[in-house]
Amino acid sequence: MPVINFDYHDLCSMLGEEVPRKTLLERIPMIGADMHDTEGEVDEMSVEFFPDRPDLYSVEGLARGMRAFLDIEPGMTEYDVDDSDIDVFVDDSVKDVRPYFRCAVVLGVEVDDTLLRSIMEMQEKLHITIGRKRSKIAIGIHDLDKVEPPFTYKAIDPHEIKFVPLAKEEEWDLDEILQKHEKGVAYAHLLKGYDKYPIILDAKGNVLSFPPIINGALTTVTTETRNLFIDVTGNDLKTVEGALNIISTAMAERGGRIVSVNMHDDGKEFVSPDLSSSSWKFSKSDCNKFLGIPLSDEDMVHSLNKMGLDALIDDDIVHVEVPSTRMDIMHTVDLYEDVATGYGFERYGQSSHMVTQTAGKLSDVTAFSERLRDVIIGLGFTEVVTLTLSNEKDEFTNAGLPEQDVVTVMNPITEDHTCLRHSLFPSLMRLFRRNKRRDLPQRIFEISDVIVDAVKQRNLCLAEMNSKVSFTEIKSYSESVLREIGVDYELKASEYDVFIDGRGAEVIIDGRSIGYFGEVSPQVVIDFDINHPVMMFELDLQPFIERLGGGLF
Repeated sequence: MPVINFDYHDLCSMLGEEVPRKTLLERIPMIGADMHDTEGEVDEMSVEFFPDRPDLYSVEGLARGMRAFLDIEPGMTEYDVDDSDIDVFVDDSVKDVRPYFRCAVVLGVEVDDTLLRSIMEMQEKLHITIGRKRSKIAIGIHDLDKVEPPFTYKAIDPHEIKFVPLAKEEEWDLDEILQKHEKGVAYAHLLKGYDKYPIILDAKGNVLSFPPIINGALTTVTTETRNLFIDVTGNDLKTVEGALNIISTAMAERGGRIVSVNMHDDGKEFVSPDLSSSSWKFSKSDCNKFLGIPLSDEDMVHSLNKMGLDALIDDDIVHVEVPSTRMDIMHTVDLYEDVATGYGFERYGQSSHMVTQTAGKLSDVTAFSERLRDVIIGLGFTEVVTLTLSNEKDEFTNAGLPEQDVVTVMNPITEDHTCLRHSLFPSLMRLFRRNKRRDLPQRIFEISDVIVDAVKQRNLCLAEMNSKVSFTEIKSYSESVLREIGVDYELKASEYDVFIDGRGAEVIIDGRSIGYFGEVSPQVVIDFDINHPVMMFELDLQPFIERLGGGLF
């Protein structure tokens, strides 16, 4: 989870009053955080925030959140956005590389060492968390006075432009940056496979940024900077806009004036950033039922105000305005959580709830499986755990089993994982294939879930790979397991292609085939690229679990 570091006096200056350290140490964790390395009267403080609140990943965001939470300024903080004549153009050439681009300008920011450190920390925390290490979004913060609008975002040939990247003094083209610059080496994989790379240029062709890799040295932010140009590029528009709003408003907390830019993208014109709030509504009675406490209208509104939201109640309907920085509000239950947090988790102990003692126990499926594991381990087999994902070829064609309907993966990323497995046997055969050069014999088993007719069921499969196998041996293993389970069964010859003719059998209970065992056909062994004979036994455990519960006779 992200940790932010800040100075106590710096936080108090943005809170608008000097809040006692003890109060901060007690109240900050109640908003969803953990205090780090903060004892006594020290000025340096560290807070580890839960990953669902990226708007708090800076001291500026924390100050905004705590002003509401401490009832200094409850409700939603609103920011003015002035118009400007700054134009930003998005070229179609970037649509296949990194399609989304949003910008903002913040004027009149007094950048000192404290703010400079905060900007760098906030940028890096957002890159790592919601930015997924820059794969989802990348952020650039520039000295606006060093460049000249309009700005253009486009994709170019890697050798078309040279510029001095941040923290360097030598000009490199884009390919050279990927090979020589520390950030280029670290993030080159994000542009792998593309013939052209994204770039942000000003009116004179100066490079602001080579996203998502590195900014240009020309626009480096220093303590002399007063006007900022902020850009965010990425592959997810909601995350791009959310990150831009978080950074822009953080700079406004430092006294900056947010100014919009005129975006020209895909034939449309619009302004950025868009700090308008989103409107939500939910049932007060549903919220109270969900939380288990009977909050009054006043308490519920006050709780939401303490979380930086505006709210009013009309009969049973709670109307809420959510600021654009709250990227974590995605469902009504998130608002329920804010009500609970604003009300105070420490106050829940004051409610009178009935306390009932209960005793936990294993489910029948788990208890039965645990008992059966002991039996099979006693027979000399080693337990394995394999993936539930499989593919139709291994499940049926290679395995020699009758083809059945399976649950398929809509967008598989590999041909080996296109469906959910229908049986355990192919998974064990794949394991044998990976270990075919290991010492023999290899005896393995798995008790796990398969998906049959889109319903999950518990199966057992045991298999042995050896230089020599026999039907008599696998029959003795199978009957030992069935005898320990303690139910009546019948055997009949199996016609499945998985077995050598005459060396396979099916297990019948109440007239239904629930399992099979035998010597695996040489063709199946070859299709799985295995060099040694195999014998196997697979059994549907659901009928036994339903009949016996969690026990074995």
